[in-house]
Amino acid sequence: MGKWIGTSLVAGFAALGVAACCVLPMSLMMLGLGGAWVAVFGKVAAWSVVVLAVSSLLVAAAWAIAVWRRSVRGLRLWLSASTMLTALGWIVFLNEARINDQFIAWM
Repeated sequence: MGKWIGTSLVAGFAALGVAACCVLPMSLMMLGLGGAWVAVFGKVAAWSVVVLAVSSLLVAAAWAIAVWRRSVRGLRLWLSASTMLTALGWIVFLNEARINDQFIAWM
């Protein structure tokens, strides 16, 4: 079961990282940390939906296995953390344009 918990946490962080691929460069540029390396995030953005979907499936699988093995009580914190990270990734991804517009307004 520990393998699934670790996998779901990695999936949650991956979902959040991929979702922030366009918001993160904008925030770094606001801090004065721009440069040519920002172009790397464009390649990551192409796979963001796939990574988010796979992350969601892995987190759902971890929950299903925990429920099936009746070990949810001891793993609730880790599963909840994975779920929150993945949900935050989806929220950032779906509101990316609004977040970037807000950053531009602050510049």
